[in-house]
Amino acid sequence: MAIITSMALVLLANGPIDAVAGPQAEFDIGYEELVANENDAARKAIENCEELAEDDPARLINHGIALARTGNYEAARVQFGTVAQARDSVELETADGDWVDSRRLARKALAMLDKGEFARYYALSLR
Repeated sequence: MAIITSMALVLLANGPIDAVAGPQAEFDIGYEELVANENDAARKAIENCEELAEDDPARLINHGIALARTGNYEAARVQFGTVAQARDSVELETADGDWVDSRRLARKALAMLDKGEFARYYALSLR
C-alpha cells in the first residue's frame, strides 16, 4: 500500500505559467480521498473537477488509481495508457514530493496493473 501511495498519487500538475497564479496551481484531483483510501469518493471528486481538462495527466493518473483500487482494471488501463502514449508530458509531484514525468508515472502504473499490485491493494481495502 505504501508503494502505491508514495509512487503514484499526484499532488499538483505543473501547468502553464499564469501571471496571477504562478507556475503551479492546485486542483482537486482526489488526492486527499486517495490517501484516505476513499476510492469511490476520489473517483467522484476527479470526475466532478471542473478546473482541469478531461485529458489532464494528473487527473487521468489519479482517476486510473481510483478505478484500479476499486477493481475496474480495464478502465484504469485506458486512463494510464492515455497518459503513457501522450505526445506531450508534464512534471507531476508525487505524494513523496518527487517530480516525475507524467508518461513515466503512467508507465509505472501500467506495470503495477500488469503485476497485479492494484489487485492486492483492492483485496486489502475490502477488509
